[in-house]
Amino acid sequence: MAETYIIPTLTLERGGTLRHAPVAYRTWGTLNDAGTNALLVCHALTGDPDVDTWWGGMFGPGRILDPTAHYIVACNVLGSPYGSASPLTTVPATGHAYGAAFPSLTIRDTVAAHKHVLDHLGVQHIDLVIGGSMGGMQALEWSFYGAYVNALAVMAVGGRHSAWCIGWSEAQRQAIFADAKWNDGVYDPADPPRQGLAAARMMAMLSYRSAQEFDQRFGRDKQPGTAALFAAESYLQYQGQKLVDRFDANCYVALTRQMDTHDVARGRGEYHSVLANITQPTFIVGIDTDVLYPLHEQRELAAHLPNSHLHVVESPYGHDGFLIEQTAINNALLAWHQPYSTLAARPVNA
Repeated sequence: MAETYIIPTLTLERGGTLRHAPVAYRTWGTLNDAGTNALLVCHALTGDPDVDTWWGGMFGPGRILDPTAHYIVACNVLGSPYGSASPLTTVPATGHAYGAAFPSLTIRDTVAAHKHVLDHLGVQHIDLVIGGSMGGMQALEWSFYGAYVNALAVMAVGGRHSAWCIGWSEAQRQAIFADAKWNDGVYDPADPPRQGLAAARMMAMLSYRSAQEFDQRFGRDKQPGTAALFAAESYLQYQGQKLVDRFDANCYVALTRQMDTHDVARGRGEYHSVLANITQPTFIVGIDTDVLYPLHEQRELAAHLPNSHLHVVESPYGHDGFLIEQTAINNALLAWHQPYSTLAARPVNA
C-alpha cells in the first residue's frame, strides 16, 4: 500500500507554488542507522510506485532491487492520478479539483518533490537512482544533487527531449483535445474524453514498440471472431481502453508536457559541457529497436558522461524493452553496480 507525504509548500521552477501537495510513495526494506542505504526507483509516464509489480523480475533478494540490502523508495510523479498532486487534486483554497488549471510543472519539480519525501523518511544518501523513460529523466536530474547521489542507472532516454519526442507528445495531446467531451480541460469526471485518451494511447503504443515486433506478432492476421478487424487494430484498441479505465486525460496532458521540459542543460550551460559535469558512475541502457528514444541518444550520453557505461539490449520490443527485458538488464546492472555500491558485501548475483 502506498503512503502519502504532504509537502507544505513546494516552490516550482517556473514560478508559483503548490501548497499542501501530496506525494504518494512506497518503501521496501529498512533504512540503516546512517540513512545511507537508499535506492530510489523513478517510474515512467503512466506508471506508479508499485515497482515490485512492474519491475518484478528485477525485484527481490540477489537482484538489483533487493530489499534485504537496500532501503528501496519509489515515489509517484507530480501530475499522476495515482496519489500525488495532479489535476485531480483538490485546491485547498477552493475545494475543487485543479483540472486544466493545474500548474505547469517540470521534471525538476517532480525531483524536488521527491527530495522532500526522502528528507521526511530520513534518507541521507542514495546509493543508486534507477529509472527508464520518464524515470530516466528524473534519474539524470538527481545527478545535480551532487554527493547526495552515489550512482545512476538511466534507461531508454536521452539528456533532453528531442523534437521527435515532443512531436509524438503533441500529436497525442491533440487527439485528446479533439474529443467532443474535452472543453479546455474542464469536463465531467464521470464522463471524461475517453475516445481522445484512447487514441492518444494507441499512438503512444506504436512509439513504444517496433515494426519488427508488430510484423512478427500480428502480421496481416485478422482478429479471431471478426471478419474485418486486423489483429494489430484489436491490440491497439485494447491498449487504448486499458488506459482509459485507469487514467485521466488532464493528467496525461500535464505529464506529457512535463516530459517535454526535459533538458539537463536548461539554465546550466552548453549541453555537452553540462553532461561532462555529471560525474557519478552512470549505467546507460539503450534498446536497439527503440524508435522513441533511439540508440544514438544513449550513445551521446555515454560519449559525454565522464564515468559511464553503455549497455545495449537487443530486443524486438522497442522502447518497452526496458520494462520487458528485465532479466538481461538486471544481470548486467547488478554486475556493473557491485564495485560502485557504497554498501559492503553487495552480492553480484544470486
